[in-house]
Order: sequence, then C-alpha cells, then structure tokens
Amino acid sequence: MQAMDQVTEIREKIDIVSFISEYLPLKKMGRNFKANCPFHSENTPSFVVSPERQIWHCFGCNKGGDAYTFLMEYENMEFPEALRALAKKTGVTLRQSQFKQGEYSEKEKIFTINALALKFYHYILTTHKAGKLALSYLTKERKLGKGMIETFELGFSPNTGSSLSDYLVKKKNYKNKDLILAGLSIERNGKLYDFFKNRIMFPLFDHRGNVVGFSGRSLETESPPLSRLRSQAGSFANAQSAPKYINTKETSVYHKGSMFFGLNSAKEEIKQKQNAIIVEGEFDAISLFQEGIKNAVAIKGTALTENQVNLLSRFTPKVTLCLDQDSAGFEATKRSLEVIEKKGLATSTIVLKNAKDPDEAIKKNPGEFKKALKESVEIYDYLIEKFVLENNKNSASGKKIVTDNLLPLFFNISNEIIKEHYLKKLSKILDISFESLSKETGKFSKKNQEDKITIPKKDKKGRRELLEEYLISLIVQNENSKEEVVEVKKIISDYKFETPSLEKILENIYLYFEEKDKFDDQDFVKNLSKELLAAFNMCYLLPLPKFATELRHEEELKKVAKELLTIFIKDKVKLISEEIKQKENDKNPKKLEDLKKEFTRLLSLLPKN
Repeated sequence: MQAMDQVTEIREKIDIVSFISEYLPLKKMGRNFKANCPFHSENTPSFVVSPERQIWHCFGCNKGGDAYTFLMEYENMEFPEALRALAKKTGVTLRQSQFKQGEYSEKEKIFTINALALKFYHYILTTHKAGKLALSYLTKERKLGKGMIETFELGFSPNTGSSLSDYLVKKKNYKNKDLILAGLSIERNGKLYDFFKNRIMFPLFDHRGNVVGFSGRSLETESPPLSRLRSQAGSFANAQSAPKYINTKETSVYHKGSMFFGLNSAKEEIKQKQNAIIVEGEFDAISLFQEGIKNAVAIKGTALTENQVNLLSRFTPKVTLCLDQDSAGFEATKRSLEVIEKKGLATSTIVLKNAKDPDEAIKKNPGEFKKALKESVEIYDYLIEKFVLENNKNSASGKKIVTDNLLPLFFNISNEIIKEHYLKKLSKILDISFESLSKETGKFSKKNQEDKITIPKKDKKGRRELLEEYLISLIVQNENSKEEVVEVKKIISDYKFETPSLEKILENIYLYFEEKDKFDDQDFVKNLSKELLAAFNMCYLLPLPKFATELRHEEELKKVAKELLTIFIKDKVKLISEEIKQKENDKNPKKLEDLKKEFTRLLSLLPKN
C-alpha cells in the first residue's frame, strides 16, 4: 500500500468526533457538534464538527479541515508527525516513505538525541563519581528524596568539557551537526564541546512526553560543607561568574515561551483537580510534588506567555498563581493577568507570609503552605487588598496610586459581570463613585487603540453574502427533494451571486438533480474541485436553526431565496433610477425608454410576499 493510500486509510478509520473530544468538550447541536474554538478566544461556540463529513470548521477564525489538520494546528505538528500519531492511534503500520525526510526527521532526531542525553546525565548524577557533589546538594541541601530524582529524571553534566559530545559521537554514531542542532554541543576551532558543564540538569518534556531540551543549574549558592567538598573536588570552577540557569537554545522542538517544566508529570492531576498551580522554578514544582501537591508546573521565566496559557487551558479552566514573593514575582503576576484573561481562565493566588518562594515555604512548614493553598484568594481581591494596604486610601494621591495600578488590570477583565463586581468593590473601598471609576477605566480603550499599530482588516461579510451561504447550507444539510430545489431555481433565476464559489456549487446542485431525486452529500462532493469542496464544507457545517417540520424547512428555503432576489433587484432598481435621472436631459430617447422598461421589468420580479 502506498503512503498516500495509508493517509486515506487512517482518515477513514478515525472517528473525528471521538478524536476531537479528547481535546475539547464537544456538545451535540443538531446533526453536528460544537465547542469554543481552541485557536482563538471566544465566548460563543463557533467551532463545528461534522460526524458525517468527518471534518471541522471554525466560523470565527475560518480554520478547518480533517483530523490531520486539527492535530497539526492543535499540537503544532508537521504533517508527517501527525500522520505518525494518527497511525499509532488507528493501529496502522506505516511503511518507509518520504515522510522520513525533511523537518520531521530533524525533530525525531532531536527527540532521540535528547533522550540519550537524559540517560547520560541521569547516570552521571546517580551512579558516577563525577555526580557525587551534585547528588549531595540535591539530597542534603534541597532535601529531595531519591524518588523525586527518579520521577523528574534529574541529571548532572560533568566538567570534562566534551564527555556528552564524545559519548554521542563515538558511541552512538551521531554527527557533530546533529548535536549542535539539538543544542547540546557547540563547536570551537573544529572541536566539539558540551553546551552544559558543571550543572544539575532538569530535562524539559513536552506534554506528550518527548524530551525537547534541558535547563542546567549551577551550584553557586552552597552551604559551607558543600563549598568545602567543591574545593576538595576541584570542580565547579568559575561557578560564581556563571548564570544560575541556562536553557537549551531555541530549536525546532524547544521554544521556552511555549512550555512548562513538569507538565508531563502534572497534567493528569491538573485534569483531575481542574486547577494548575503555577510556580517560577523547577525546585518549586518538585518540592510541591514531593509533598503530594502534584498539579504544579513551572513557567521558566518571569511571566506567563500566551502560548503557555493556551497550552494549559487544554487541561484546566482554572489556574492558581504562586510566584516568588518579591517585587519581580509580583510584577510577573500582574503581567500574567492579561494573557490569562484572554483565555478566560479563573485565577487565584497563594499568599506566602514567611517564605520567599514555594520551595522555601514547603521546607519551613508544609502544613502552613497547604493551608495557604486551601485559602487561595481570587486574584483581583488580592490585588485590591495589596494596593489599598500599601497606600493611603483616604488621600487623593493614595486613591490615584491605587486606581492607576488597578484600573488597567480591570479593563482587561473579559467578563463584564466580574469587571463590574470589582469596580463596585473598589468604589466602596475608596469612596469613589462607580460612574467615575467606569469612566476612568474606559479611557484605557482609547489609549490601547492609540498604542496599537493599525492593521487593515478584511471587510465583514454583507447580508447578501451571508444569505447566500445560508441558502446553500439549507440545501446541502438536508435531503431536499428535487421539487424544492427546482422551486428555488425558479425564484432566483434572475439573481447574480456575489460569491462565485457558491454560485458554482448551486449550479452543480442543479446538474446533480437532473439525474437524482434526493440530495446525497457524500455522492455530490465526489466531483467537486478543491476550491469548491472547501466552500461546500463550510456551508455543510454552518449552524442552522431547528425546523419543527420538513414543511417549515421548505418555507425557510423559499423565504431566503426571495429575500436574496429582493435585495438584488432593489439594488439594481436604485442604480437604474439614478441612471434614468441622468439620461432625462440627453437627446437619446431610445436609451431612456429601454432603461424605463428594465426598471418596470425588475419591479415586476419582486416577490409578492
């Protein structure tokens, strides 16, 4: 069987409704299923899946396709990657093909190399003498049990300069360029050196369990006993001058702003608890996990990105922020809110009273941390309390500082009810009228417009175009009789479509009914071009109202056809009327008479009801 035949085989085996339901909560709506689109922010579902056609389409962002295109879009996969995943899901064994080439093989190679590097680093940390100091630091200073070291597959990169590179080249037969591509090695003067040296290694997994990169931590902050060990061992030279953390450079599989540390270990617990605790660093996430709090992930940065929030929203509708309790952590909390609000996630925060970060809080008093977690507060309640406590709410300057900080955050709240709630709360606390606060908040809309670069948007669809889509949808989504379609043809015989593809589809429908008495969508699409198939699929998925009877459907079909004709004729009549006025003073009575006749003819075509 050829590769493309296997593509078709897999497409036919997959149940697209069941498949997409693994990612989105689909709800039955008539003959199709709907959900909020995962590819853009929306409150009203516009993402539609058809079990009959085995396709999906979003009427909000206009993306659509089959199971392959959904997986590629949702998981940011190349086609061969999606092919492999769906083949595994459907039990189809893929033959060697062209899909082993190009970018796909590059990603696969990086995954494989990273997996080997993980095993190498883990062996050095847990078994080799070169990892003794690092292991002592983790177990004695960071209080990590060996179970956590195994769970998170922590490792250590030795200080030999090229031990990993030599292992992968000499033992595993990889080329220098492969290691450089994976971000594990650098080349200087023709010689290969390890990118990570003298660092505790945190493997970074994507949510599918692939090793996409590493984060390496130096040991520059040590207790006196470890410092003595370090000097005795003669390792970790120049640790003080090195950055505490370095990460794998950006590769085709690793993008820092698109992933979390620990998500692969935490995602099932996140799903179960419907909440993700977001911390800053790796040790924070591991310490929580060790204490039985297994739904925590680390952002690996100073604030959440839109890509990270989109990823997390696949698993939970709520997040709990527990960032470092310093000024940088607080600023990161504020910056994170805008991207969280865009996705509509509920947000709370944990307030730590006697610790700078979750790791320290857990080590000092696990019970107190769990109590703080249980008593986590809504993020906007926390922000109001913090700014009010830090400023004099009774002075004009204090009120200004509070509102200057809070109102930009309130402006970004997507839910108007929640926004009004907090504006009213702040109004009461500051003794400022709700109207004044609302007016002041509204100013940010104008400011944002001024700050944004204006990008021309496509014109919105007019009523004619929408009605054309609706007309075709009424026909293709129902087993209309030949008589119904013939009646529509009679009504709009003088109509000229604004959308050529829809006009061609209707012409094809007319031709189809010359041989058939009932409309069968599967049979009809066999002879459609790629362009027309895309337009057909969009109409096939367009949400339609429920009709109590077939007669009611037929009446709606005729009603839409008549309205289209009416709009078309009225526009033509208006143009001819203006032309008649222009020609009244011309010395061409024949032309004027023809225009008047056409005017009268068009008026006679207007539907009577």
